[in-house]
Amino acid sequence: MSDLPNDAIKCLDKGFVRLVDSMGGDDAIVQSARVSYGKGTSKLSQDRGLIRYLMRHRHTTPFEMVEFKFHCKMPIFVARQWVRHRTANINEYSLRYSEARDEFYFPDPNHIEFQSAVNKQGRMGEVDKKLKQKVQAYFKEISDRSFEIYSELNEAGVARELARAILPVNLYTEWYWKNDLHNLLHFIGLRSDGHAQYEIRVFSDAMASYVKKVAPFAWEAYQDYVVKGMRFSKIEQSILEQKLPKRVLSDIQEDISYKLTASLHSNKPRDEKDLYPLYKKQGGSDSIEDFNLKWASGEIEVENVRELREFKSKIESLK
Repeated sequence: MSDLPNDAIKCLDKGFVRLVDSMGGDDAIVQSARVSYGKGTSKLSQDRGLIRYLMRHRHTTPFEMVEFKFHCKMPIFVARQWVRHRTANINEYSLRYSEARDEFYFPDPNHIEFQSAVNKQGRMGEVDKKLKQKVQAYFKEISDRSFEIYSELNEAGVARELARAILPVNLYTEWYWKNDLHNLLHFIGLRSDGHAQYEIRVFSDAMASYVKKVAPFAWEAYQDYVVKGMRFSKIEQSILEQKLPKRVLSDIQEDISYKLTASLHSNKPRDEKDLYPLYKKQGGSDSIEDFNLKWASGEIEVENVRELREFKSKIESLK
């Protein structure tokens, strides 16, 4: 096993994640999505808009065209959670072929907590200092003793594939992990969540930092539509339809009409005289006097036109 490489992100006490290689980025997603046209777009804003559309409508195949290869070092119990994501290509350090190193994970006192009564898989609640010290002592005791026995069996010539079974799961292992962006984002969505175990969360967060650099538009869209976005079930939509007053829905539609006008004007500037007709075409109902006052305020935000139109359609369906 290796020491911390210069280009790696340190994780836990002895682990790390480093990006070994990547293929493609935002441009590869766009290229894949536009293959039927035989050419790409001329503006980055168009690339961003397309990627956001793909993410919003869950068109996942173009995101599979981007790949990441990581070199990771983690405790075995973290690796066993990690490997449940069966969409990657993995090559792990083998204790059948090689001898184990004396490298074990010892939890930081800040992360020694009681079993959560709410989350059966989690932990919560402050543990007193004395018990924390006992936990750390037990970790060290079992790690030292198991490695001592393992070394004794190795020296006696017992097969490594059998002797390894004596080692606990806080032993560190390493692997190369290659995955496409779509499945990697799914991994990060689950493992960087606050409900995930702390020890795997730090590795997921490290991988996320590399994704953000390689495919920033895709990462932004993922944050907006998956992490921070909402999807309503049929039951939830029914409640909204019944409980939201029409005046509220009309106010929202009016705001969208202004945003659409501002966004269309930003993409293709119009003459002053053409702005109010453009606003009316987007479904606006204010008088020209009210329109001029609001337009002059300069507080109307510019957004993605396609997204605004989709949102407007959803609001109309609730009426």
